[in-house]
Amino acid sequence: MAGNLFSRSLHDLSAAAWFGGSLMGAVGLNGAAAAAKDPKERTRLSTLGWGKWSPVQSAAFGAHAVGGLGLILANKGRVAGQDGVTSNTVIKSIVTIAGMGVTLYSGMLGAKVGKLADQGSEGATEPKPGASEELKNAQKQLKTLQWVIPVISGAVIVMGAHQGEMQRPTNVSKGFLRS
Repeated sequence: MAGNLFSRSLHDLSAAAWFGGSLMGAVGLNGAAAAAKDPKERTRLSTLGWGKWSPVQSAAFGAHAVGGLGLILANKGRVAGQDGVTSNTVIKSIVTIAGMGVTLYSGMLGAKVGKLADQGSEGATEPKPGASEELKNAQKQLKTLQWVIPVISGAVIVMGAHQGEMQRPTNVSKGFLRS
């Protein structure tokens, strides 16, 4: 039980960090940076904040992978035999990996925006008139991704909650009877 508790805790807390950090960054950090008086500071401050978060995010991804693998190993009988568990696990793994990829790509775009910060901007994800196409394109993508990432990480949390519900004794017995 202690190993399963540890794995589940790693899995759930890291997903919460991913979700909460991305949502706070989109609303709080980018919102606050947009209020900077100097247009050049808007993207610079946002980039600095996201840069400070990046190591925590990377650690959360690692913890999530370790926790997820631990849960799969601890529940391998259910994953193999209980109706719906295999498909949930596969879909959740695909969504998680895709979400991590989107998050990492967002970080690369953010670094690009940071390098172009001297052009100034209306906000962290809003270019000012006359900005280069490179900056406009990166900010346009970031504007979308800052909301896509919490949706994806939220979906991972919901799928994890679904997996938890599938572990209820009545659901386990029903799931094995159907398979």
